[in-house]
Amino acid sequence: MVERFFAKITRKHIRRSAFKSVKELETAIYRYLEHHNENLKPFNWSATADTIIKKVNRGGQALKSEH
Repeated sequence: MVERFFAKITRKHIRRSAFKSVKELETAIYRYLEHHNENLKPFNWSATADTIIKKVNRGGQALKSEH
């Protein structure tokens, strides 16, 4: 979930902007977090653990068959 959150920040805000300094980047990230926290929505898992494990196993088998 952390990776997805950082990907969202990058995709929706950081990548579309230009920053002149690290401080500007930090300020933009904190501003995004403040906005994000004002409109919180809980994450609800829609897949079961069994479904996720099956997909991971299929991916592992596909990688093994390619090597």
